Formats: sequence, structure tokens, C-alpha cells
Amino acid sequence: MRRIVAAGLSLALAVSACGDDSTPTTIVLYTSATQDTVDAVVAAFEAENPDVDVAVFRAPTGQLSARIAADLRAGGIGADVLWLTDPLSMQQFDAQGLLRDASPDASAVPTEYREQRFWGTRIVSLVVVQRRDAVAVESWDDLVSVAENGGAAILDPTFAGSGFATLAFFALDDRYGYDYLQRLHDAGTIVVAAPGDVVTGVAEGQFAAGITIDRIARDALADGSPLQIVWPDPGAIAVYSPIAVTGEKPQATEFVSFVLGRTGQEAIAASGWLPIDPAVMPGDRGPQVTIDWDQAFDRQQELLDAFRAIFGG
Repeated sequence: MRRIVAAGLSLALAVSACGDDSTPTTIVLYTSATQDTVDAVVAAFEAENPDVDVAVFRAPTGQLSARIAADLRAGGIGADVLWLTDPLSMQQFDAQGLLRDASPDASAVPTEYREQRFWGTRIVSLVVVQRRDAVAVESWDDLVSVAENGGAAILDPTFAGSGFATLAFFALDDRYGYDYLQRLHDAGTIVVAAPGDVVTGVAEGQFAAGITIDRIARDALADGSPLQIVWPDPGAIAVYSPIAVTGEKPQATEFVSFVLGRTGQEAIAASGWLPIDPAVMPGDRGPQVTIDWDQAFDRQQELLDAFRAIFGG
């Protein structure tokens, strides 16, 4: 195995090994997915495909975007596959013409979690985390009351993909809209950068509750944080983590098919995330609400401008 996980991954790895037929082909994966998930999926793929090595460059979304920009200045993207944490980031690369019209087996991916050139791999659920002694949150509307009685935190949509997803859901859903965001602001809701900051702030008593990613909250609970997780009515905000083919090697498409297939989905589930295939974990799915991503893509600047007008910054 010649898998490499480092911020300084050489572009030379993007070139398939040459020589006799026994030399494995190397494909390069750029990803912002969590390390343990990537490791589990790549290990399972390589076990089934000993003639293919997957070289991994893993970094947060901002650093990954900077790497791709540097690649393009040097002549072309160095990845064969992109696996990101939110659809907005992937859509931006699609708009640049970086994604290929590949045809992986994506039959298990629900329609709401796919586009023409990228497909969901797992679901990131945005939930409420709160102190156990806080006013109970049963619905998203209750977050306004909590903000008035102990403080609440919402994610910055300019910093985290999960923050933009939160903004897009509330702004575009007729049950909430900009009025709901204004009510959150007027109740004293604080904007924080990242989902982990919400969990830390609630655990330390800075806020009574806040919006965060369910797995981050579950990890904190496992470490003993005095928190509880709520899936507010009508459901957690479901954000899908997309994958796409950017290289010409057929093994890139094979890797995407593997991630979307049964074994890849089981590896994702074993690493603590909700797989995109509902047949893999049918009993572990709480109520969820989805985002109109087509509108979110088209109205991104409008949504961000509206958020700044309400919350400042």
C-alpha cells in the first residue's frame, strides 16, 4: 500500500505508476471528510482492489480549495476524485468545469442527494445541542426562546459549509424564512465559526443551546460533556457529503462506485456517520428535513448578504 496522508502531497502522485502489469495504478483523492472515515473506506477499497493504490490529500475545506487553486495555476487539478463535506463546495468546482461526466453505480443514492456530476456519500445531520438544565428544545422555533433565556449559538455561513446549510434551510423554507433568522438575532443569538465551537460553548456554559453536527456532539457526550442532543421538530437538517470524479482514469470511477456501494457505505457507517444508502442503517435515521440545493446554489450571494444584514459582519 502506498497511501499518503499529508498536507504536502506531491503532485507527482497524480501520475499513475508505469512499468510492468504488476505495478499498481495510483489514483489521488482530495477530501475534507474526517480522517477515520477516509482511512476506513480507502482500506476497504484497496483490500478489494489490490491493483489500485489511493493517495490521499486530506485538509479542511478552505485549505483544500487553496490546494486546488494552486493546482489550477500549475496547469490542472491534481486529484482524480474529490470527496467533500457539503454540496455548495462541490457545486463551485462543478461550475469551474472540474468535474467529469462519469457514470459510477449510484443506484443507492436518493434523488435529493445527487446532482448530474456528484453524488452523496453520507449525511451530516445538523441538530441542537443543549445543556441538560436548559429550557427544553422540542422544535426549531423553541431555539428563539432558549436564546432569550440563556443564549444560543448559530453557525457562521461564511466560515463553515454546515453554517451555510443552516442558513439555506431556514431562509428558503416557508415555515421560517428571513423572519425566523431575525427573531433569532433579536433574541440574542450569537454567531460562532465552527460546529465544534458550539459544542464547547454549550459545555462551558457560554450558551444554553446551539446548532451543530450530530457526530461532533455525540463524540463530546462520549467524552463526558454534560450535554444532550435534540432532533428538533420537524427534523434535523440533512446535509449530504458529495463525491465526484475529476480524473480520466477508470479506477477513479470505480472508487466512487465503491464508496456508494454496500461495502463503502458500511465502512462509512462503522466510522460513525449516517450512510447515504438508507438500506445500510434503516433503523438509525431520525426525522430529517432537506435543503433546496438548486435554490441555494443560485441564490448563494443573496442568502449571505441577507445573513450579514441581520447578524452583521
